[in-house]
Amino acid sequence: MNRQCPIMIDPSGGDLHAEAARIREQAPATPVLLPGGVPGWAVNRHADIRRLLVDPRVSKDAYRHWPAWTGGEVGDEWPLAIWVSVQNMITAYGSEHARLRRPVAAAFTARQTQAMRPRVEAVVDELLERLAEVPPGEVVDLRAEFAHQLPTRIIFELFGIPEWAWAPLHRIIHGFFDTQITTEQARRNTVELERVMTALVAHRRAHPGEDVTSALIAAREADGTRLSEKELHDNLILLFTAGYETSVNLICAVLHELLRNPDQLALVRDGHAAWGDAVEEALRVEAPAAYALMRFALEDIDMGEGVVIPKGDPIVVSFASAGRDPQVHGPDAERFDVTRATRGQHLSFGFGTHHCLGATLARLECTVAVRRLFERFPAVALAGSGADGDLERVESFISNGLRELPVVLSPQGA
Repeated sequence: MNRQCPIMIDPSGGDLHAEAARIREQAPATPVLLPGGVPGWAVNRHADIRRLLVDPRVSKDAYRHWPAWTGGEVGDEWPLAIWVSVQNMITAYGSEHARLRRPVAAAFTARQTQAMRPRVEAVVDELLERLAEVPPGEVVDLRAEFAHQLPTRIIFELFGIPEWAWAPLHRIIHGFFDTQITTEQARRNTVELERVMTALVAHRRAHPGEDVTSALIAAREADGTRLSEKELHDNLILLFTAGYETSVNLICAVLHELLRNPDQLALVRDGHAAWGDAVEEALRVEAPAAYALMRFALEDIDMGEGVVIPKGDPIVVSFASAGRDPQVHGPDAERFDVTRATRGQHLSFGFGTHHCLGATLARLECTVAVRRLFERFPAVALAGSGADGDLERVESFISNGLRELPVVLSPQGA
C-alpha cells in the first residue's frame, strides 16, 4: 500500500468533495502530492482523523519534526510555506503548544463568549438595517454584504484592530488560502504580512486598550520569555485568520443550505429543529476548512490495512471528508438534514489539544446571523446562478466556501 501512486491534490479545490471521497475510499492513509510537488499523506476517514488528532506521535512543528523542512528540501520558496513557517499555537507541539495557547485562551471561554452576545446581536441588526435599504427585487451578495461583515467587525473589535489595517489583513488572509498562489505572490504576501503586523503591534503598544492584542503585548512586556516577538505576531495572524475566513464560510454555508433546501428551512421555522441544529449540520456537510496543514509523524505509524506512515512524513487531514464519512453519517451523508442524529459528530473545529478556541464564538455569530436574517426577510430567495444550480466556490483546497451568495431579499413590488 505504501508504494501506490500518489493522488495529486487539485490546488483549485475544483471538485473538493468528490476528490476527498475518492481518497477516503482508498485506504486509512493515502499518498498525495500537495501543490509544489510536496509529497505527503492524506487521512480522510473520520475515525482515523480523530485518532491522529490526539496521537502524541503526531506533531505540527515543522522545525522539529519535518526533515524535508529542516534539511532545506522544502523551504520558503514553497508557495504554502506560510502554513508551516509560522510559530504559533497551531504549529506548536507538546508543552510549547500549551505555552502559546494559554495567553489567549481566557478571551474565548464560554462565559466571555456569551458576554459578547449583545455586541454580536447589535452588529447583526445594524447589517440587516443596511440590507433593508436594498430595493425589492434587487440582487444582493450576502457573502460580501453580510457574512463577510459580521466576523470582520467582531474579531477585529475583539483584537483592537484599527480600520486602516482591515483591508490589508483581508488581502493577506486571502493569500493564505489561495492554494494556487505562485512563489512570488506568496513572497509578497509574507512581506506585506510582516509590514502590517509590525505596524499593528507598534500601534497597540503606543495606544493600549481593552482588547486581546493589548493583553498579549502586556503579557510579553511583563515576561519576555512567554512570547517572542515572532510568536506574538504569528499568534495574532492565526487568530485573525481563523476568526474571519472560517466564520464567513460557515455563515454562507448555513444560509445556502437552508435556501436551497426549503423543506429543511420549514423544519426550523416550524420548531421541529433549532437554528443551532442547522449550524451543526452545515458544519458537518460543508466544513469551513476542508484540509488542515500540516502534521508530521514522529515515528512510523501503522494505520492498518497494511498502510504505514513513515517517520518524518507530512500528513494532511480532511475535515470536509470526515463530515461526509458514510461510516458515521450513513449512506446519505452528502445530504443536508437538520434532524440528522449525527449532525454534531463532526470534526470541523478540530479535536483534542488543537480544538478551535473560537468555536463557541463562531457558533454564536452564525446562529444569531442566520436566525435574524430569516426573521427580517422571510421571503429571501436565491437569485441568479444560485437559483439555477450550484454556486462558484473559492479556489482553494484548504478554504471551503462560496465566492458569492446572490439573493433577493424581498420580491419585486413588496
